[in-house]
Amino acid sequence: MRMRIFKKVGAIALALLMVMNVAPIGLAQAKMVTTDQVLEHADPASDRERVESFILRDDVQKQLVLLGINSEEAASRVASLSNEEIQQIAGRLDELPAGEGGVGVIVGAILIIFLVLLITDLLGLTDVFPFVNKKAK
Repeated sequence: MRMRIFKKVGAIALALLMVMNVAPIGLAQAKMVTTDQVLEHADPASDRERVESFILRDDVQKQLVLLGINSEEAASRVASLSNEEIQQIAGRLDELPAGEGGVGVIVGAILIIFLVLLITDLLGLTDVFPFVNKKAK
């Protein structure tokens, strides 16, 4: 008797689960979203944290000192900014170059010039490097 009740309750539970599984659920809709709409839903707290962590970086601190601004003053100014201003600054942080300067370009140019001169020395067209074994003429 108990087994029959257990089977009925189990069958009813499974039937309800199957109905819930195939029941129509709201469909996802894809549509174009403007930048303004995305910015409205941006999290101002995370943007504020990004700007505050940027201000606390060592290289930024050194640059602020060179400009005559101490770190406490910079932190208080960031804290007093509105959410719109924080969003603008956080957006500009993404546009800034990440540690790239002219040093890499200069080193690359020097390396290319060195290789060109080395190859021309090996071919006997120039006499720049004394360590290159030249062909006997």
